[in-house]
Amino acid sequence: MAKLSLIEQSPGYFTVEGNLTFASIDKQTLQSFKFLKGIDRICIDLAKVETTDSAGLALMIEWIRHSRMIRAQLSFKNIPEQLMALAKLSGFDETEYFSSSSS
Repeated sequence: MAKLSLIEQSPGYFTVEGNLTFASIDKQTLQSFKFLKGIDRICIDLAKVETTDSAGLALMIEWIRHSRMIRAQLSFKNIPEQLMALAKLSGFDETEYFSSSSS
């Protein structure tokens, strides 16, 4: 199983590597939003995500919620098809966070 890693590539640009699953996301992951503090624009690239499930979507929703709290503009890039399918089932695919995923 590939562990979940969030890597800062440049200020405000992060890549996620590994799995976005119930097995790889824990309380520490959910509570670790340090990377969102003090940044006006945040882009999270999901191109290197290997496997995902509904926990991955839940984590993305938490990132969205937190970015709104700190008034940062958040975008996702290269959202995996599995996550897009889950987002579509729940109606999140029509939000600005998911509609520009290929940019």
